[in-house]
Amino acid sequence: MNPIITAVKKNLDLTENKPLKIAVYEAFRKTIILGEIPAGERINEKEFSDELNISRTPIRIAMKALVEEQLVQHVPRIGMVVKGIGIKDAYEIYEIRKSLDTLATIKAMKLMTEEDFKELRELLERGEVYNKTDQVDLLLKNFSDFNAFIYEKSQMPRLKSIVLDLQTYLVYFRDIAIRASARRSIALEEHWLIYRGMCTNNIEQITLITHEHLTRSLEFILKEMEKRKID
Repeated sequence: MNPIITAVKKNLDLTENKPLKIAVYEAFRKTIILGEIPAGERINEKEFSDELNISRTPIRIAMKALVEEQLVQHVPRIGMVVKGIGIKDAYEIYEIRKSLDTLATIKAMKLMTEEDFKELRELLERGEVYNKTDQVDLLLKNFSDFNAFIYEKSQMPRLKSIVLDLQTYLVYFRDIAIRASARRSIALEEHWLIYRGMCTNNIEQITLITHEHLTRSLEFILKEMEKRKID
């Protein structure tokens, strides 16, 4: 079997109760973001359909969605060709996120109630338990919940939508980074520092820690991209 098809098949999870078109899309997306399908590689729908023993329809649907995300592109007389994510893209995404995450956190801080701060603290305390007991999947969700909570309380839905769109491009790399015990402990402490800065209305601390937090995340992602020889 073509090694690229093998990579997609490895990431194709049919155990969850989700439509085939979604599972196929997620498999292609993950494989491309992780660099397991090199930039410039052509996606042969028929070959994938035959080897994966599925119709071409879910593959076409996946390609359409990936074109919209600019992870693949249609090249006349050639077909669907992988664009992927490069190191330059990672830098750009994280520079944008530094500004937007800082804005959302400061806005949320000004609008949150005493009950909201209590809820955010409890979320962080659950994260501590997950980390100490090596419940990595729950901790990853806890980190996502922390970010989602802040964006929800910022009451800026358009900003939330923009950041989620950016974040999804690198979610697989982020998960790889956070699974390293040293990094996830540091990331959790950074979340605590952001929380404390919000409690004390310390905009300077929020800005500094948010930027440091995302810079460290980017460094882990860049190392992973270099290991995978992604330019």
